[in-house]
Amino acid sequence: MVILKSARDLSVMREAGRISSGALHAAGRAVRPGVSTLELDTIIREYIEKHGARPSFLGYGGFPASACISVNNVVIHGIPGKDQILRDGDIVSIDTGAFYKGWHGDNAYTFPCGNVSEEAKHLMETTQKALFEGISKAIPGNRIGDIGAAVQRYAEARSYSVVRDFVGHGVGAKLHEDPNVPNYGTPGHGVRLLPGMVIAIEPMINAGSRRVRVLEDGWTTVTADGRLSAHFEHTVAITSKGPVILTQP
Repeated sequence: MVILKSARDLSVMREAGRISSGALHAAGRAVRPGVSTLELDTIIREYIEKHGARPSFLGYGGFPASACISVNNVVIHGIPGKDQILRDGDIVSIDTGAFYKGWHGDNAYTFPCGNVSEEAKHLMETTQKALFEGISKAIPGNRIGDIGAAVQRYAEARSYSVVRDFVGHGVGAKLHEDPNVPNYGTPGHGVRLLPGMVIAIEPMINAGSRRVRVLEDGWTTVTADGRLSAHFEHTVAITSKGPVILTQP
């Protein structure tokens, strides 16, 4: 069931989104060779708690950290660790969520670590632009398929592939709500978008095949061919004036 949010709900969700975004970019500023992913996770948790919220991901379904930190060929759900040390040329996808006064904010960004390859730069740039292509279709009267089709069209036109095993989702009092928001689809198909809906649009784009596999820890999801993957995400409100990004810094 899709739950529509009131203007008052959205005002608090904007605060949750700002906290989540602030934590995300605080960690992003710390991305450099020699830093462990656990150090980044600590920065995120401390930032969120300092701002009166709690990490949405910590303990969610048993997840053991405050953020998902996914390096290079890890698509999503990377578990931070003290022994995972960033190296020059890595790309680092960080996904954070903040739960504030009963509402969640959820966002992700892929950061370069040191000097990254042109291939990596182009993948990150394409994935971020694909996100905004999707956001541009998040208007009342459109359908979920319009968002996914826009993301898919932009990425595939540049010879990248769109992950299909994992999708975006509704956001609200629960971290994951209806509807699902795939990063692929057919224009004019799917749930109709209405004012008051809040969704997380989150392209996961691979340099090679779209196929992925989940490792034995039950979380870490990698590209099946070992090639790079990038991930960008915003929480977006559907309003009569158009899409409003709630996870702005």
